[in-house]
Amino acid sequence: MKTRIVLAVSALTLALSVASASAAGGKVPVTAQGIASLVRVEVAQEVTVSVFATGLYNPRGLKFGPDGNLYVAEGGKGGTNSTIGKCEQVPAVGPYTGSPTGGRISKISPAGVRSTVTSQLPSSQTSAETGSLVSGVADVAFIGHTLYAILAGGGCSHGVIGKHNAVLRIGATGSATRVVDLSAYQRDNPVLNPEPGDFEPDGTWYSMVACQGTLIAVEPNHGEIVRVGTNGAIHRIADISASQGHIVPTAVGLHGGNYFVGNLNTFPIVKGSSKILRITPTGHVSVAATGLTAVTGVAFDSRGLMYVLQMSSGDDPDPTPGTGSIVRVRSGGVQETIVSGLTLPTGMTFGRDGDLYVSNVGFGAPPTGLGQVLRIHMGN
Repeated sequence: MKTRIVLAVSALTLALSVASASAAGGKVPVTAQGIASLVRVEVAQEVTVSVFATGLYNPRGLKFGPDGNLYVAEGGKGGTNSTIGKCEQVPAVGPYTGSPTGGRISKISPAGVRSTVTSQLPSSQTSAETGSLVSGVADVAFIGHTLYAILAGGGCSHGVIGKHNAVLRIGATGSATRVVDLSAYQRDNPVLNPEPGDFEPDGTWYSMVACQGTLIAVEPNHGEIVRVGTNGAIHRIADISASQGHIVPTAVGLHGGNYFVGNLNTFPIVKGSSKILRITPTGHVSVAATGLTAVTGVAFDSRGLMYVLQMSSGDDPDPTPGTGSIVRVRSGGVQETIVSGLTLPTGMTFGRDGDLYVSNVGFGAPPTGLGQVLRIHMGN
């Protein structure tokens, strides 16, 4: 298993399997009893952290809507349906099992009250040997008053027949209309340098942001960033695998008309081996920041300062609960830690109040709704 992990990682799925194994091997387990002790974060001066919402199932990307509510993509609860013998299966962490329902989008009110937008989206999980780790709805974004979602847990290779990975338009009643079939897109448009030992036929889309009436999405396993129109048109902005190899790009943020993409990198974790890429709308790729570790989120504040979410510290080669952090990257690449001690965080966004909202306990927990959203207030 270690050899396979060194070769590559399928978005977070291999990370998840290692985290689960680590918990079983003596590290802090992600259990109901353990969560309270894990959320004892260390903060920089004038920074406060509070729990904004609870009861989430594998929370991932999150965005505020025009109504002032926070919308959270959730991997969901996984599933038990197998597609062995029906299509190509995923190596290393497969075969997956899945369900056409169980992936969820939640709406969190300003008071922190959760309600369900929809729970009828695909959800899937890795093999039991690798932790039965869940993926489903990966991220959400708004164009105007319309909510869009991107799926990571759909497709036959994930144990879900008939519901492919896709960008979806979510209606007011929770109905989902497919904008573009991403499973078919990746099948028909291969990247230059896929990793055969870690290949997900349906992809494992991770991040999505709205930009000038279109959607910008990043896929880690194949390694690319695309633009999706509301009419279903899709355009590859950059084949990240072509210039960077299999670095597992995850998070995307917008600033100054460019896209800033952070990468998880392959496993075991090497401290400081992740980076932030600056990608122009025409697809030119350059390095904006280095010395980061296991990046799962990128965001910019009102002053244009970059904040980076790190899933694990890298002090241990495995993803380790209670070691996630947020760093602020100032001009010249100077990094300062704002918050540490997070538990396998998977996404973050700024609110209109200038606070950061972070998906915490984003994977590795039992299916009992232990995921959270934390609110980080920075006085400076």
